[in-house]
Amino acid sequence: MSNPYARIFSEPGARGFSAAAFFGRLPLAMAPIGIVAMLSQALGEYWLAGAVSAMYALTNAFLSPQISRLVDRFGQTAVALPATAISAVSFLLLMLAVNQGWPTWTLFAAAIGAAAMPSISAMVRARWSELFRGRPELNTAFAFESAADELIYIAGASLSVGLAAALFPEAGVLASTTFLVLGTAAFLLQRKTEPKVRPLDPHGPQGSAIRLRAVQIVTLTLVFVGAIFATAEVSAIAITKELGQPGAASIVIGVYALGSFVLGLVMGALPLKLPLQRQLLIAVSVLAVTAVPLLAAGSSVALLAVAVFLSGVAVSPTFITAFGLIERRVPESMLTEGVTWVMTGIGIGMALGAFTTGWVVDHFGPRNGFWVSVMAGAAAVLTVALGQRTLAGESATPATCPDTALAK
Repeated sequence: MSNPYARIFSEPGARGFSAAAFFGRLPLAMAPIGIVAMLSQALGEYWLAGAVSAMYALTNAFLSPQISRLVDRFGQTAVALPATAISAVSFLLLMLAVNQGWPTWTLFAAAIGAAAMPSISAMVRARWSELFRGRPELNTAFAFESAADELIYIAGASLSVGLAAALFPEAGVLASTTFLVLGTAAFLLQRKTEPKVRPLDPHGPQGSAIRLRAVQIVTLTLVFVGAIFATAEVSAIAITKELGQPGAASIVIGVYALGSFVLGLVMGALPLKLPLQRQLLIAVSVLAVTAVPLLAAGSSVALLAVAVFLSGVAVSPTFITAFGLIERRVPESMLTEGVTWVMTGIGIGMALGAFTTGWVVDHFGPRNGFWVSVMAGAAAVLTVALGQRTLAGESATPATCPDTALAK
């Protein structure tokens, strides 16, 4: 059996744009925590650090789909280049404001400008879709990118905090900004693989991609999945601290991501025939079921690591099938925006999950934090189950996405 990953990277330009995209989206994980590390170390005010980081994250959640909508209308280079420039300059102003002691309002203003960062994750998936639309290799490509996302979230946050602690407060944000500029530039310079701009079908869906029912269902599902992801991180930190081994939290969180990373790569290599909406239902059901043992896994770090590893195995498969469904159910002229809405759903879910879990831990103890995972898992299953008919509907672009080419 031939290596499916070797097949997708044998396509001209694939290695180049995928490698550039990896570095270009490191700021997704580095920037939010880098802002917290920078402000808390330089100013010593954690509330301000959290508030500025939250301003950045929420503004990015609002702006990112709008920027991706413009990408679909005018092309990746025409939109992502100025958006990256605005974001990079704003990050530089934020660092300067911290270093020079500028007024507090300048921190929030700079964070809003920095949030103009375009969604490289969406644009790289749009390029894979352009190469492999209607072919089984697209599932493998999406699996690889989901695994890459896992590595980015593991390595990016640790790198950002480590640089700030080892060098100077602004080091993490500076490195993040450097990756943003160089990675995005390398990505956009590869014009041969840039998707063509496709006009809206006057007889098809109009307006924003979020108005499509399938996008709403998948995005809401990923909000709940993002909450599960964040709950594992917050609860692991709280429980290991309670057990007197706070340093073990990084190991537990790493194990969680490892389970998802490995199964995601395996899934991408398998020629699955089950319809995508059924695959998504199975994946979120596994997420929900494996969240239950976490409630009894707080007695030791080893037991917690095993339970967390098992609970993480279905995260990447959920992402892979979710993006596959978006590619199937969204018109080509809205694809980048559609993928970005799903990415936004993950981010919103992580923010809400972290906040809710923190509240539960504060009021009911560290071991009860995983109840948020259980409830979010049940909500994800219910959302996907009720949306099966919509997710199984006719492709938004039947001429270019034949149902016989891939499992729906």
